[in-house]
Amino acid sequence: MVVKDSELPYLRRCVALATEALEAGDEPFGSVLVGADGEVLAEDHNRVAAGDRTRHPEFELARWSAARMTPEERAAATVYTSGEHCPMCAAAHAWVGLGRIVYVASSEQLTAWLAELGVASSPVRPLPIQDVAPGVAVEGPVHQLTEDVRALHFRFHGRRT
Repeated sequence: MVVKDSELPYLRRCVALATEALEAGDEPFGSVLVGADGEVLAEDHNRVAAGDRTRHPEFELARWSAARMTPEERAAATVYTSGEHCPMCAAAHAWVGLGRIVYVASSEQLTAWLAELGVASSPVRPLPIQDVAPGVAVEGPVHQLTEDVRALHFRFHGRRT
């Protein structure tokens, strides 16, 4: 599958949620869960600043979907996100049986940006989603919005260096 122009509003919302996270003092990540009919079912942004490093929006959406959706509804849903799922989030996505993932910026891009800024490496290897969850359909990066996500990370990490 290919990202359609009709999907760009969901991805723009992810960037807006990442901006909200940044403005709240958190790392800029945002995600939206969309049902098969195109309805936005849930959304969230990063909430790791308080110390719980598992409070990624993709992980929260996986939990939300497991509690509120049937397996069939989860399989037909799409998770749109500002950044490619980390291994923890990719595993959660696969374990609850969510459908397609569409991300703006890849883990490879993020790793390069953070290295450029001199940010220490993550304690978790930034694996591509398909290395963790090979059965999940994945689209990304979405180049129309990548620079917006890059700018958010530079703003966040620029404050800290």
